[in-house]
Amino acid sequence: MLCIYSAKAQVSADSISRIIAAEKQRIIDSVKNVQLQIDTSKIEIEDDVIKAELKKQITSINSQENITNDSKKARIDSLRKTAKGYPVLGVDKDTLFLIYSKIGASTPSDRAATISRKIKSLYEDEFLDTEAIAVVEAEDNFDIVYDETIIMSVSENDAIWYHKTNEELALDLQKTIKESIIKSRTDNSISKILLRIGLALLVIGVLWFFILLIGKGYRRLLKLVDTKKDSWLKNLTYKDYTFLTAEQELQVVLFFLKVLRWVVFIILVYIALPVIFSIFPISRSWADRLFELVWSPFKGVLVAVWEYLPNLFSILVIYFVMKYVIKFVKYIFREIETEKLKISGFHADWATPTLSIVKFLLYAFMFVLIFPFLPGSDSNIFKGVSVFVGVLFSLGSSTAIANMVAGLVITYMRPFKIGDRIKIADVSGDVIEKTLLVTRIRTIKNEIITIPNSSVLSGNTTNYSSEANDKGLILHTTVTIGYDVPWKDMHQALIDAALKTEMVLHEPVPFVLQTSLDDFYVSYQINAYTREASKQAAIYSNLNQNIQNVCNERGIEILSPHYRAARDGNNITIPADYLPKDYKAPSFNVKVNKEK
Repeated sequence: MLCIYSAKAQVSADSISRIIAAEKQRIIDSVKNVQLQIDTSKIEIEDDVIKAELKKQITSINSQENITNDSKKARIDSLRKTAKGYPVLGVDKDTLFLIYSKIGASTPSDRAATISRKIKSLYEDEFLDTEAIAVVEAEDNFDIVYDETIIMSVSENDAIWYHKTNEELALDLQKTIKESIIKSRTDNSISKILLRIGLALLVIGVLWFFILLIGKGYRRLLKLVDTKKDSWLKNLTYKDYTFLTAEQELQVVLFFLKVLRWVVFIILVYIALPVIFSIFPISRSWADRLFELVWSPFKGVLVAVWEYLPNLFSILVIYFVMKYVIKFVKYIFREIETEKLKISGFHADWATPTLSIVKFLLYAFMFVLIFPFLPGSDSNIFKGVSVFVGVLFSLGSSTAIANMVAGLVITYMRPFKIGDRIKIADVSGDVIEKTLLVTRIRTIKNEIITIPNSSVLSGNTTNYSSEANDKGLILHTTVTIGYDVPWKDMHQALIDAALKTEMVLHEPVPFVLQTSLDDFYVSYQINAYTREASKQAAIYSNLNQNIQNVCNERGIEILSPHYRAARDGNNITIPADYLPKDYKAPSFNVKVNKEK
């Protein structure tokens, strides 16, 4: 059977018009050529000059016709890859050959439909003699005829499409038509139909046998699993957590066995149905369609994967290059963090946050490079989803972005680091975590307070630890003492109390400032240095205790803020442990001045 696969695209209108014009010119030249030959035969022998002139015209016309044919062949060859052929169908709907060109007013599709209809009419003719189907030469074509019926005409254009002469193509198509009719009659005979029914029943029987065999094997397998489940299946655990018990594993195994059985059943039926359909001529196309239902998607997937391999290779190259670039960047920042590599103006504690930023930018750049290679990246759906996600992100993350920006600014401002004792607004404590979004502080009462970075950036931050190790943190407290106590004695008492306090430095030496002279007392501020910024509460408590002790030892009363005392008959304010054992409260003294 002659089968030519159709091309994918339509022939262009311009090319078809040129072929039609060339065909019209060829017909005109052929008619003129015939007329000249008739005129030449009528001229007597003695008119040599006239006969030579007519022969010259005939030669010119033949030459022009050859040029026209060559031009037409060249045009058809250029259209061969994009042309669409219309199939001529046999009785069993199988494609016998394709029609590409028109004849007269008949388009290729009209010609194909007409020829298919005539072949079916011949098949239905009970008295058909296939040997009577013959090829007859017409004026410009070769006709395939039966009795007085012209089955089809083979034109020069048809022959050019098949790279043959008119006569060769006509003989081939005649043979194809005859064999198709004979085959269809043979296939549709009673004996053939009975044979096909028998083959179909045989296939069904084999299918049923395999289904029974698989069912029996499935039951045996279930019995084997039930027998061996105690030795095969154990609890799937990790440390103290059990992911799957043996019973759950058994249920999973049984589920997969059931799914496997049905998959095998479906495969068997899928294989058997095309075989059954292919037995009968009328259902052979069904077999092809059924096969295409699975094969076409599978083939499409394979073709898509194959065509995507260059893009996948590009993605892998980008990924591996970026992977080693990031490794190199990590190495550089690790060296900076450990202070093996020092860069002027770049602090070691900037290494980790800067590495995070650089990694994010590198991954973003990698995604930008990979994005065009992703399947469906240029589709409208993909673009719509990207825009939708972007809008959601922009609407819902304004506060988060503000905190992230604040976190970056705080990182490079370096107002504090992990472990520093700081005060933000009215919150004091040690920094235990610093992220792009929040800063977490542990207070002296073990309270964990989370502060958004935007609040940190917009407020004041006091850092007690930044200078404590080098210059020392100055702790200060104020006491108010009456004017009756000499200030030099008070200065020395406060300095001595500070030097007795644990975690207070002796160098630099503590110092005292008199911050005010009030109505009833003098304000003395003791200032002492310490390196333990995170232990201020304990140091202040110890310092205040020592101030009380020293003042009591030296007979200095802390009379503040307002204290009125009539010493006659009243005890002194110093605790009894610091007073002499024979101390007694003074008696009342009354002094009377008598005027003379």
